[in-house]
Amino acid sequence: MAFFGLWAGILAAIGPDAAAWATTTERVVTNRYSGLAIEGFDPVAYFTDAAATQGRPEFEAAEAGAIWRFRNEGNRASFVAHPEIYGPQFGGYDPTDLVRGVACAGNPRFWVVAGNRLYLFNRETSRDAFAADPARFLKEARGRWPDLQQSLAR
Repeated sequence: MAFFGLWAGILAAIGPDAAAWATTTERVVTNRYSGLAIEGFDPVAYFTDAAATQGRPEFEAAEAGAIWRFRNEGNRASFVAHPEIYGPQFGGYDPTDLVRGVACAGNPRFWVVAGNRLYLFNRETSRDAFAADPARFLKEARGRWPDLQQSLAR
């Protein structure tokens, strides 16, 4: 019980974004309580609005074992037609961490669209490093992703 109290204190000190720091076991990053992918942010809005925009419960779609939310029906329809384009690459895991050989969930507030694909990062510094040289990170992340993906739960 003392261990649980210590762990709860650590999580409280870290704050609500602690989940983004944790290594996860899903192939697509989802909130374990709600089942929402990328914390309910609209993946299409990163492309159409160049902004991280919360989706709405009335515009949802199920894909890849997760519930995705959108700000409008048009964005939902675009995603349903092309989830491989609009969904975050590497299932929403941070590509800079994939380079290190670990799968850490990206935070939908730290993002880059590069090469017409969406990438999420767990830290602002990771996003900035990636944005400075996406090709360098992507080559290695793509090489490591198949093995890491196989280690994640289905």
